[in-house]
Amino acid sequence: MNLVTINIDSIRVGQPLPFTLRGEDGTLLAHKGFVVATRESLKVASGGRTQLFIDVDESDDFRRAYVGKLYDLVREDRALGQIAEAQIASKDLGANRNDTAEDISDWLDLQIQANAMLRDTHAETFQPKLAKLQRQLTRHLQGNPDGTLFALIHLSASEVKLYSATHAMLVSVMCSLAAREVLKWSSEQQATVGSAALTMNIGMTELQDRLSMQKQAPSPEQRRQIDQHPALSVAGLQKRGITQASWLEAVAHHHDRIPGALDSRPEGLRMARLIQRADMFAARLAPRASRVPEPPAAAMQACYFDENRQIDPAGAALIKTVGIYSPGSLVRLATNEIAVVTQRGSNTTTPKVAVLINRSGMPTGELIVRDTSQRDYKIVASVPHREVKVQINLERLLPLTKVAASDRPWD
Repeated sequence: MNLVTINIDSIRVGQPLPFTLRGEDGTLLAHKGFVVATRESLKVASGGRTQLFIDVDESDDFRRAYVGKLYDLVREDRALGQIAEAQIASKDLGANRNDTAEDISDWLDLQIQANAMLRDTHAETFQPKLAKLQRQLTRHLQGNPDGTLFALIHLSASEVKLYSATHAMLVSVMCSLAAREVLKWSSEQQATVGSAALTMNIGMTELQDRLSMQKQAPSPEQRRQIDQHPALSVAGLQKRGITQASWLEAVAHHHDRIPGALDSRPEGLRMARLIQRADMFAARLAPRASRVPEPPAAAMQACYFDENRQIDPAGAALIKTVGIYSPGSLVRLATNEIAVVTQRGSNTTTPKVAVLINRSGMPTGELIVRDTSQRDYKIVASVPHREVKVQINLERLLPLTKVAASDRPWD
């Protein structure tokens, strides 16, 4: 059950309920279709409660309205942390949205789905949630890989709420994309490494979210949980009915720090090394209450070299896939303009970008697209997100990310 508060004053008198009403503990209060005759009858039906809830999983209409409300918060430049207080009125149900709005709503919805999946301990509900989430991520990757990277890198670099969910999705899509585009793994292996990445930290989901907001260093007990979380994650997955050996092996060893070639390793350990490198990148990218994040280019370069300061095959595969300057990252051009990367380019250092701040230091009114393979617009530096005060508007920028991955020379 995924209960979300509804604004009680928005329920329309004299009309059938478009959803089932529940109490805070999930108790059924009124079936979908029940007609609220008067405010007094609503009070009786609700047992005098001041808060009413809807199970998001029961209502597709409500889910669309709820993620639409989250999208509106983003458009208004609200923090994603405000989603916990978002409420839905009856008038929001069935609202029409354009394609771009649906794209943005999709990413906010996927954060919610991933968060619910990671906290679900029951095999009969966990596995369908995971399968649904992976199907949707695969659809995004196949349809618009640059937009997928842009959305997740932007959300990872700019928001600490729902950290575990966003982190898991970013690592998963990076590994899946590298497995497909560079390593040429089979579709089954791509799916397995994606699933392993999504669930690698399932043994410490709550702790991971708590640590992202915690200013002090981890306590001894928290450190113990961190050290034990690969084994705890494997045990949790087995409890949830996961038996695939390579998946479990990848999760068990995703924090191993063993440099060397990928090809000589067993399948599960190849996946574990790819996850370890992507996990390192995503962790360095994300802001924490206790530290500032690294720019994406610096985080990517860190995973390129192994523990012996040699080129790491898994890290190199990720850089070939994502680029030194990945979609969603911020860069400074030779023109002294600051831009956001929207598309991967013909090589790892020449992406397409959209200018956010002009050479005079002022925000641009209209987005200006630059090709950084041109000498006049080459990238001269990576820029940390915290140094740019301009709000990244997903509604305006996501349409600029749409390009076929097959246009890239290594496909």
